[in-house]
Amino acid sequence: MTELLQLDKAWKGRKHFFVSDKRLNAIDLAKNEQVYFVECPRRNPLKLVLNIGQSLGIFFREKPDVVVSTGADTAIPICLVARLFGRKVVFIESFCRIKKPSLSGKIMYRIANLFLVQWEQNKEFFPKAEFVGSVF
Repeated sequence: MTELLQLDKAWKGRKHFFVSDKRLNAIDLAKNEQVYFVECPRRNPLKLVLNIGQSLGIFFREKPDVVVSTGADTAIPICLVARLFGRKVVFIESFCRIKKPSLSGKIMYRIANLFLVQWEQNKEFFPKAEFVGSVF
């Protein structure tokens, strides 16, 4: 969430919303922004199914044109739903992933229309990614 918030100029003045689990920075963000809270799967199949259902509900309620994610397992279902319904998905691999890719990055590399990395070294793992430098 911290990395995504660095990109606030991209959505300021545009209709937008956030999807997160109930982590502290997301709870704080909900004081000023539209935040939908979903179940965090953490490799639990039942929680994953719940998250997919929640993500479908959010998707049909909001009807986004684009989904941008820096997220881990919590965000993958909403991205997958968006792709299944023909929307654009942008994924930004985590700043802290320098020497090896994240699991969510490995999954999202196959889903995202645009996959961005913050370290040039990450192109070794994600050859079709675009290097954009740090969001910080």
